[in-house]
Amino acid sequence: MATPRREFDLVLFGATGFAGRLTAEYLAGHVGADVRWALAGRNREKLRVLRGALGVEVPLLHADVDDAGSLRDVAARARVVATTVGPYLKYGEPLVAACVDTGADYLDLTGEPEFVDLMYLRYHERALESGARIVHSCGFDSIPADLGAYFTVLQLPEGVPVQVDSYLRVKGRISGGTFGSTLTAFARGRQMMRVGRERRAVEPAPTGRSVRTVGARPRRDPELGGWVLPLPTIDSQVVRRSATALPRYGPRFRYGHHVVLPNLLTTAGLVTGVGGLMAAAQVPPLRRWLQARLPSGEGPTVEQRAKSWFTVRFVGEGGGRRVITEVSGGDPGYDETAKMLAEAALCLAFDDLPPTAGQVTTAPAMGDALIDRLQKAGLTFTVVEA
Repeated sequence: MATPRREFDLVLFGATGFAGRLTAEYLAGHVGADVRWALAGRNREKLRVLRGALGVEVPLLHADVDDAGSLRDVAARARVVATTVGPYLKYGEPLVAACVDTGADYLDLTGEPEFVDLMYLRYHERALESGARIVHSCGFDSIPADLGAYFTVLQLPEGVPVQVDSYLRVKGRISGGTFGSTLTAFARGRQMMRVGRERRAVEPAPTGRSVRTVGARPRRDPELGGWVLPLPTIDSQVVRRSATALPRYGPRFRYGHHVVLPNLLTTAGLVTGVGGLMAAAQVPPLRRWLQARLPSGEGPTVEQRAKSWFTVRFVGEGGGRRVITEVSGGDPGYDETAKMLAEAALCLAFDDLPPTAGQVTTAPAMGDALIDRLQKAGLTFTVVEA
């Protein structure tokens, strides 16, 4: 459901932040003169400096989350607005509202389940009416998991029960913005659960089909060569919603999301560290102290990102067949995330896509077209064993 022709095909909001700058650099290096795009933010001088560093002559737009009129003006002029301004629970809603009201498509990088569920409750129905597409989690959260599961399902027979399990291996560093979002989510566990229940109470279930996520106990897996833990991120929720939207996932679909760690010591350290962060996030002074250690806007260096990588292996079974696929790339949290967000935005703006509206996930909204774009951009989607 394409929006009418507007002044800009794509506007990037938050371009002067860490992830935003990387996304702007990717766009500057990969889009042609026929793409009408702009940078938006509240500090025009920082935008001007960034534009000079990029070496591109693109318009600069004023947009401030505390100025609803500025956001509405930007959204009304754009077919697609992509934002890197988080934590989204704190800063995201005004832009969602502006895009929904003006019929512009909205993309972000959130990994915050509470924000995603709140936006569904407050804006999904309005977006259906305006034709806007709200697509959350268009970076490492959660494109590799979502499109990887979709890619795996396509290798299996149609019309049969399907089980897909994913196994993530990753090496990378975290930025201040991501760290802040994580602390916020840890501090709001009860609110997150309450909003999730509210969404489940009103969200339609698939007709004549069942879709669910499953967990597995921590274990050592000789075939995978490491310790396997369930990974309770937003990824599994995104995959479940894609499977709910698309009958191609079969009459009964189950999905498991895991991380693979090299040894027991690393596994114990991760569990202990996450537990400590969750406990500290409940105490406001400790939470502020932790956030000050890695402020928003800071992130890994070019050299550090060059040594980072990820692979997600998918094991799919259905109709008597077993298939193994893999999605892989470089630095997951930043270089590849910037690429994913940019290509998703370009996909919404230019590609021939299924007619969707409201809050949608990447697989039903962009599916094959986005996989094709990401493969051409350097990410790999491969069938390892069929």
